Amino acid sequence: MAVELTDANFEELAMQSDKPVMIDFWAEWCGPCRMVAPIVEEMSGEYQDRAIIGKVNVDENPGISMKFGIRNIPTIVFIKNGELVDKSVGAVPKLVLTEKMDNLL
Repeated sequence: MAVELTDANFEELAMQSDKPVMIDFWAEWCGPCRMVAPIVEEMSGEYQDRAIIGKVNVDENPGISMKFGIRNIPTIVFIKNGELVDKSVGAVPKLVLTEKMDNLL
């Protein structure tokens, strides 16, 4: 299951991770976010020991959303060694996300 990231635990779980991190920025009311959610959950199982797969509810965690300049959702960001290294905006196929993640491993 994807890790629920919040303003409180984000720094520790995402920015200080020694593994690559993929974060799905989403909201309850967002239709395309619901299309991406099952893909994110699948990937959390597939990359369980090799990466952190997390989700940020933009309505509940505005601090993280502002930090990354999230203006559209779903937006999926990729972090390695505490640095933003890639980003995907909108509902995209799983292959796009797995390719980006595989490039970080």
